[in-house]
Amino acid sequence: MSQASDSTRFWVNVVSFEHVRNGVKAGITQSCHGKSSPLKRMAEGDWIVHYSPKETFQGNKPCQKFTSIGQVADSEVYQFDMGGGFIPWRRNINYLDCEPIPIAGLLEDLTFTQGKERSWGMVFRYGFFEMKRQDFTILYKDMVGIFFDPAAVPHFLPSERTIASKTLV
Repeated sequence: MSQASDSTRFWVNVVSFEHVRNGVKAGITQSCHGKSSPLKRMAEGDWIVHYSPKETFQGNKPCQKFTSIGQVADSEVYQFDMGGGFIPWRRNINYLDCEPIPIAGLLEDLTFTQGKERSWGMVFRYGFFEMKRQDFTILYKDMVGIFFDPAAVPHFLPSERTIASKTLV
């Protein structure tokens, strides 16, 4: 799946940069401390961008960047036992190679932060929300370095999930 149709939706998932790096490596995303409902809102072929308010989950060092971009790989929402009794819900994502970008320079460009000079961060408290296609195209260009072409077939990064599935064949 790679093309964006009129029914394609675009999402922001709020996750620490440390957890984003782990998710990109594994080819997955988790949301809202392992909840399933945000992940069930996405459909195969939808696009997701991660915003990272902090560098690490338990740390206080700010990141305030959009840190990854990818496409929902399939229709499965599943649980994964991470040990210690934590069994979060996951979604498979095909990630693109991209550069993290600070939100500071985009506050007036993105519809979900425009005109909110003092309270722009409030929308991120939801943890997961839908954004407009026009916001996604801005982020895509700035992060990937090319204009978003819904008809193009992107080259996704290899992940532990995609590498494992190739070795099983």
